[in-house]
Amino acid sequence: MLKLADIRRSYSVGEVAAEVLRGVDLEVGEGDLLSIMGPSGSGKTTLMNIIGLLDRPDSGACILNGRDVQGLRDDELSALRNRHIGFVFQSFHLLPQLTALENVCLPLVYRGAPRSRMSKLAGGILERVGMADKTGNRPDQLSGGQKQRVAIARALVGDPALVLADEPTGALDADTASEVMALLGRLNAEQGITILIITHDPSVAGQCRRQTRILNGRLIETRAGVSTTASQPAAAGADTKTGASR
Repeated sequence: MLKLADIRRSYSVGEVAAEVLRGVDLEVGEGDLLSIMGPSGSGKTTLMNIIGLLDRPDSGACILNGRDVQGLRDDELSALRNRHIGFVFQSFHLLPQLTALENVCLPLVYRGAPRSRMSKLAGGILERVGMADKTGNRPDQLSGGQKQRVAIARALVGDPALVLADEPTGALDADTASEVMALLGRLNAEQGITILIITHDPSVAGQCRRQTRILNGRLIETRAGVSTTASQPAAAGADTKTGASR
């Protein structure tokens, strides 16, 4: 689904070139729940931007759904990103003047979807993340956990091939962070949504089935994560709703 081969990226700082990514190789399969963990300055944000088609590598190959994205024009990258990638950010990035429903509709607006379908699709996604009773609320009327649920719904509404979550629990307290990770895990386990989480937090990374560490611009370890309820399918007959909002 996603393949990176020998990805390199440098930035100029004055007259000095700082090498941020140093030959990164990574494969993400359909249905994966993968974390990339690293400290500040390790290169994880640059790697996320390249995976999310927000930045271009200096060299190497980036293949998304069988398509090599190198050489695409900016407008082609934008269209590919809008169709195939959903983003979840630490700071939510919700528009304050819009309701939860309107925020979730935004990717469909950019895609030119018929208005008659937008509210139905967005409302259905909000129900899946436990926010059916908050569709008319604006961000300042929501808690941090509720805002992140809306952000997750916005990432899912366009049926992306990949959800890219950048520090999705970084602005949340421990209990709410656990709820958000459980939600992401259930969406992956029950609906097969491919999720890649960028984090500095070992407790977040440990809830993913695959874990990769990045240090000094290199991926240095990939291993299977521990089994958690966040990444396991629900038992037969169990209630598959995503739970009440917080």
